[in-house]
Amino acid sequence: MKALLLTAFVLFFEMSNAQTTSNMKLNAGIITEKLQETKKFYTEVLNFGVSFENEFYLLLHTPNKSSEISFLQSNHPSQKPIFQPAYNGKGAYLTIEVEDVDEVYKRLKDKGIQMEIEIRDEPWGDRHFAIIDPNGIGIDIVAYTKPKE
Repeated sequence: MKALLLTAFVLFFEMSNAQTTSNMKLNAGIITEKLQETKKFYTEVLNFGVSFENEFYLLLHTPNKSSEISFLQSNHPSQKPIFQPAYNGKGAYLTIEVEDVDEVYKRLKDKGIQMEIEIRDEPWGDRHFAIIDPNGIGIDIVAYTKPKE
């Protein structure tokens, strides 16, 4: 009987744990001194929507609402020290996958957005270009293609 109860407990725990981890959702966050500039850039340049905001926090979503990113005002008194210092502008990038990278490239060029990397094809199968957000984060906008043979 003890073995049966132990087996049932283990199976239940494994199922609960599997459900917990399979329901994970990632939301990357950036601590910034440029909250309003960031909002303007992501909403006006990349057409992101605002999921939630208050005076120190901004949660944005991609146009199809499939992904989110958050921005937190640096040194806000409501936050613990780990969430105080602003991102220093180096060592992070985002990749945004799109269906028609040429159309997005043209639209951003027409808006006068500075290109950090002009549109190009890579031998490993990316067609992409890159821009930089107000925080210094590189944004690689890409459509995946077949690698060159």
